[in-house]
Amino acid sequence: MRARALALAALMALAPAAGAELRHDMVESADPRAAAIGRDILRQGGSAADAAAAMAVALTIVEPQSAGIGGGAFLVHWGARDHALVALDGRESAPASARPDRFLDANGQPLPFFNAMLGGRSIGVPGLLRLLAVAHQRFGKLPWASLIAPSIKLAAEGYALSPRVRAILANDRALPKTEAARALYYQADGSAKPAGTVIVNPALAETLRVIASAGADAFYTGAIAHDVADAAAGATPKGDLTEADLASYAVKERAVACAPYRGHRVCGMGLPSGEVPMLEILRLIEPFDLAHHVADAQAWHLFASASRLAYADRARWLGDPDFVPAPAEGLLDPAYTAARAKLIDPAQASPGPAAPGDPPGKRSDLWGDGRAPEFPSTSNISVIDGDGDAVAMTATIESNFGSHVMVRGFLLNNELTDFSFVPEADGRPVANRVEPGKRPLSAMSPTMMFGADGALELVVGSAGGPAIISDVAKAIVGVVDWHETLAAAIALPNVGNRNGATEIETFAGADALAAELTKMGHNVRIWPRESGIGGISVTPQGLEGATDPRREGAALGD
Repeated sequence: MRARALALAALMALAPAAGAELRHDMVESADPRAAAIGRDILRQGGSAADAAAAMAVALTIVEPQSAGIGGGAFLVHWGARDHALVALDGRESAPASARPDRFLDANGQPLPFFNAMLGGRSIGVPGLLRLLAVAHQRFGKLPWASLIAPSIKLAAEGYALSPRVRAILANDRALPKTEAARALYYQADGSAKPAGTVIVNPALAETLRVIASAGADAFYTGAIAHDVADAAAGATPKGDLTEADLASYAVKERAVACAPYRGHRVCGMGLPSGEVPMLEILRLIEPFDLAHHVADAQAWHLFASASRLAYADRARWLGDPDFVPAPAEGLLDPAYTAARAKLIDPAQASPGPAAPGDPPGKRSDLWGDGRAPEFPSTSNISVIDGDGDAVAMTATIESNFGSHVMVRGFLLNNELTDFSFVPEADGRPVANRVEPGKRPLSAMSPTMMFGADGALELVVGSAGGPAIISDVAKAIVGVVDWHETLAAAIALPNVGNRNGATEIETFAGADALAAELTKMGHNVRIWPRESGIGGISVTPQGLEGATDPRREGAALGD
């Protein structure tokens, strides 16, 4: 036990765990003002879906770099009374005119990421508001307008610019070139406004008033839709998003992805989310004893090795299931994962990138690997209400500040850069290639975990780009294998392998861990990346919320 305590003390020197006191209901968000709005919605008698919707809209204002009504989200809902899980896909979609060569230059080579990201070419049809409307219709209790009202107030009266968002603004060289964003967030000399500056966004307040009064339809048709399409067409490079694309957007109910893990059942959004590879990581490490290797080099070796294999499968096989025969069930098939796990040497890392496997009935040599240079961003929301209903939701506009195109006070996403830039690899089609109406593959993994009796135990998700998959898996390993609180599991360093280098988050013990992993054959990279893990655990005493100490979030409840 002393060795276990010493290992955790060294590894958790990264930052203190950020947890909340035990409560009857709970909300969690990456921004405390959004969390306060969600808590107030619950106090008014709102449902988990109501609180999630109100928080998601508020993120447009307080986390403009990460999420908002110009982007999309995945939402998983748990109904405590009927024990029903519902997965709703509000992911952005490609315009009807999109083609597979969208991100290739005149010579057929992939564009540099920032050339592809900035402007109209990267903008997908936003899905967030339509998703929130569907969730509200099915699971809401309060009037729609009451969910939007707190954000109208926040935008109209102003909010204090947080230190974290201020730092992101200061590091962005392109956003000041966007006139509307420059007026909101920057000073006359082009520098970002100081932290604590009150930001008032009257254009967004007016947009939200229209949406509150007329519903989500007001975003997808009429004046707002016209302005969104105009903004995309008027950007440089120009986009092809049309009013018809907006009017035809629909939320999709997806099959829930589930897998057992050490006596628990872990479930979340089906494809095109990151849940399947996240579950595959858990399935691949389940044969190994992690309980006696608490956050030590041996544990991280096994975890990184499992991640490497799961990300190899992700790049080869996964995409929008409406367009490609993605073998979601096959990748989690017990016989397949057992055979894949045998490729993990407990003592030594395998050299080079892993090859994808052949799940039942599939041949990997018929497909090519996708190349989508995903970057960290996104925001996570978790809610459990007083009835025991729950929401796990991850929302995004993709990279920081999305496409950098602003209209009516909000930023439009650059979600289409989550597609593979190359439509073919070695003459073979890529599952995640661009196609009209298609939704790009995502790493977002809003997740719930249940006990052997079927009772909800955990709601968890993360921000952080493609590493979301391994970060969520890490949190679950911390809770299940190492019997940590959710807050302590979140605070553990983030370690993983996306089928390349084994990546270690910068923390006090990173050099020592890197040295040990290097001896085991890992090619190690240490870098100061941010995750954004958050969630709520269900304990016999009540609910305990937890947020990522790397961000500014809060977990609040009554």
